[in-house]
Amino acid sequence: MRLQSIVNHLALTSASLIVVGSVPLNAVLAQQALPPVVVESPTARTAQTASSNRRSGSTASRIARRTRNTSGSVAASAVQSNTAGGSRNLDPRGPINGYVANTSMTGTKTNATLMETPQSISVVGADQIRDQKPANVAEALRYVPGVAAAYFGADTRNDWLQIRGFTVQDTGLAVDGLLLPASFGFATWKMNTFGIERIDVLRGPSAMLYGGGSPGGLVNIISKTPTYQPINYLETGINSFGKAYFNFDFGGPVATQGGPSKDLYYRILGSVQNGGTQTDFISDDSYFIAPSFRYRPDLDTSFTVIASAKKDQTRVQDFLPYVGTVVDAPFGRIPTRLFASDPATDYFRREQEMIGYQFEKNITDDLTFRQNARYAHDDVKFQTLLGNGYVNGDPATALLSRFNDFAHDVANVGNVDNQLEYRFGTGPVTHTALVGVDYRHYTLDDLQAFDFATPSLNLLNPTYGVALGFPGTTFNNQTFTQDQTGVYLQDQAKLGRLTVVMSGRNDWVTLDDDNHIGKSASRDDSQFSGRVGAIYNTDLDIAPYASYSTSFNPVVGTNFTTGQLFSPETGKQAEAGVKIEPTGFDGHFGAAVFDLKRQNVLTTDPNNALQSVQTGEVTSRGIELEAVANVMPGLKVTGAFTNFHIFVSKDLNPALVGTVPTNTPSEIASLWGDYTFQSGPLTGFGFGGGVRYNGISYADTANSLVVPYYVLGDLALHYETKGWRFALNVTNITDHIYVGSCSTPTACFYGDRRRAVASVSYKW
Repeated sequence: MRLQSIVNHLALTSASLIVVGSVPLNAVLAQQALPPVVVESPTARTAQTASSNRRSGSTASRIARRTRNTSGSVAASAVQSNTAGGSRNLDPRGPINGYVANTSMTGTKTNATLMETPQSISVVGADQIRDQKPANVAEALRYVPGVAAAYFGADTRNDWLQIRGFTVQDTGLAVDGLLLPASFGFATWKMNTFGIERIDVLRGPSAMLYGGGSPGGLVNIISKTPTYQPINYLETGINSFGKAYFNFDFGGPVATQGGPSKDLYYRILGSVQNGGTQTDFISDDSYFIAPSFRYRPDLDTSFTVIASAKKDQTRVQDFLPYVGTVVDAPFGRIPTRLFASDPATDYFRREQEMIGYQFEKNITDDLTFRQNARYAHDDVKFQTLLGNGYVNGDPATALLSRFNDFAHDVANVGNVDNQLEYRFGTGPVTHTALVGVDYRHYTLDDLQAFDFATPSLNLLNPTYGVALGFPGTTFNNQTFTQDQTGVYLQDQAKLGRLTVVMSGRNDWVTLDDDNHIGKSASRDDSQFSGRVGAIYNTDLDIAPYASYSTSFNPVVGTNFTTGQLFSPETGKQAEAGVKIEPTGFDGHFGAAVFDLKRQNVLTTDPNNALQSVQTGEVTSRGIELEAVANVMPGLKVTGAFTNFHIFVSKDLNPALVGTVPTNTPSEIASLWGDYTFQSGPLTGFGFGGGVRYNGISYADTANSLVVPYYVLGDLALHYETKGWRFALNVTNITDHIYVGSCSTPTACFYGDRRRAVASVSYKW
C-alpha cells in the first residue's frame, strides 16, 4: 500500500512537524485502518510511490490537501479533532466511532460532513447493530427519527419501513449507493444485518441524485468490505423461539509467498439461520454469504468487488380481522401463535444474488472519477391462504374466510453510476462539483393468481391439511421492462462558514408492459428533480439550515379501465432545521421541520374497488428531533422523537380528504443507551436498554377504527474478555401483546412478542 511507504518515510524524518489543518499528522493517521508502521528498507514500491507523488510537490503537502481514508473516498475537508471520543470519522463508507457518524456520501454522493449537508441524515453503525441485535434491517432502524419500522408486525418475509409516513422498502432502498427497486409485485429485496457496516437514512426526496424514488427518503445500506488488518470472527446464538444462527467473518490482506499482500485484500462473511417464530408453523430459515475483494495498487486507485447470495424460506404473515385482534370478538382475542393459513399449502421462498464493483481513481489532486456498478437477481415464489374477514362478516361464527393466493415474481436490476468530482476555488469560494451519469435497467416477470374456493378456518379449533393447487384465476401475467438514464449536476459551494448545495438531475424513463393476458402498453417520460439548500456553521457549533427539493418516481402498473401505464409520481419538500456538534463532545444533535407532498398517488377507483386510479395527493408535515452521542468511554446513547400530521390532501372521494392513510403512525419516539465498564472488577461487563413508543394508527380509510399506541422496552447484557463476547438481548421485555398495524379492517398484524437472544462470539 503506497500510504504505508509514505508513513515509513515520514516516521524516519519529520512526521511530528507535519500538520493537517490544525491537527498533527499522527492524529490523521490514527483514523486509518492500516497495518502497523514497520520501518523497511527502500523498495521498488517506495520508488513507485515517490514517483507518483511528484505531481503534487511534497508528500506532506499532498496529505494535507487531501486526507485519504480506507474506502478510497476523498475527504473534502481536514480532520476535525474531538477530545471526548477521538478524531472525527473520515470514512463515509466505513466503520463509525461508536454510535456517532460525522460524514456520509448518501446525501451528496461525495464525502460531506453531516454539518455541511442541508438535509436530515441519520446513520446506524455496526456497533449499534451489534448492541441491539436486530433480527432484520427494519428492526435496526427502530431508534431512528422519522422511521416507522416493522409496521406490518412480525412479518419474516420483508423489511417494512416508512419515512415521514411514506413507504421506502419498495422505491427507497439502496445498497452501496445503487437503488434496488421493488415498486410492483412481490420481488422484494432483503439484506442480512450481519453483512452491514452502516445504514444511512436520508429523510426527504433523493431523486436529485439517485433518480426515481420515495419522496419520504432513502435507506442506503453500506456493505462490509475488505479490511486492511486481518479479521477473524465467529458467532453463534439462539433465541427463545428456537431459532439458532451461526455467523462467520474472515478477511484482511491476501496471503502471498512473500507475506501479506500490500495490494490485495479480501473478506468473506456469512450467516446460517434456522428455527421457529412466535407463530405456529412459521419458521425463519436463511442462508447468506458475501465475499468481497479489493485491489489497491496505490494511493490513488481502488477497485472493490462486492458479491452476495441469499436464500430465505419462511411463510406468509397472517391477515387477521380487526375484531379479534385490536378489539375483542365474541370469543375473545385470536392467539398470537395461531397460523391462519395451512402448512400443507403455504410457503414463501426467495433466492437473491448480487455482484458489483466500486472503482475510484484520483486523476489529479483535485479530480476524482468513480464508477459503481451492480447486477442483482431476485426470485420470489409463494402460495398462501390469506384471511379475508369473517364468514358472512359475523365474528360470532369464529370462522375466518380465506382465499388462495399465489405469486411468482422474478426481478433483475442492472445499475451503473459514473461520477466525476472536481474540487476547485473561485476567489474566496471553494467548490466541490459533481457530474454524474447513471443507468438502471429493471425487468420484472410477474405472475399472480387467486381464487375464493378455499375452506374457512375455525379460529377456536383450527384444523389443517388442506393442500390446494394453483389458483383458478390468473389476474397478472406480464413482463415489465424499465430503462432509466439520468444526468445529474451538483455544486457544494463553501464561503467561510456558509455551505450552499445545489443539485439537479434529469431522467429519461422508458417503461414497457408486455401483458401476456391483456393489452400491452408502453410510455416514455422525462422528468427533472432538484434541490437547493444552505447551511451555516456558527462559531457556537450550531448549524441552521434550510432546503427545498423535488422528486419523482416512475410507477410500474396500469390503469385497469384505460389500459394505460400510470404516470410517474412526483413530490416536493421544504425543510428547515438545525444541527449541533459541540466541540470537545462526541455527539450529534438535530431538529428539523418539514412540509412534504406526494402527488399522483394511486387511489381506489370509485367505480371498481379492486382497482386503482391516479389522482391522489398526500401531505406530511411535522417535526423531528435526534440526539446521538458517545457520552464518555463506554457510554453510548441515541434518542429520537417524531410528530407529524399526514393526511390525504386530494382524492376522487371528497370524504377521504383530510383523513390519515391506514397503518401509518404519526408519532414515534425512542431512547436507547448502552454502557460498558472500563475499569475495576466489572471491566468488560456492560448493559443497555431502550424504550420505543409508536402512536395510534387507523385500520380504515374513514379513520373510524383506531389501532392503539404501544410502548415497548428492550434490554441488553454483555460481557467481553480476551476476544470473547457473551450477550443476552431481549426485545419487548414485558411481552406486551399489541397490533403493529392494520392495512384494512380484515388485515391486521400482531407485533413481535418477547424475544430473547443468547449469543457468544470470538474474534482473534
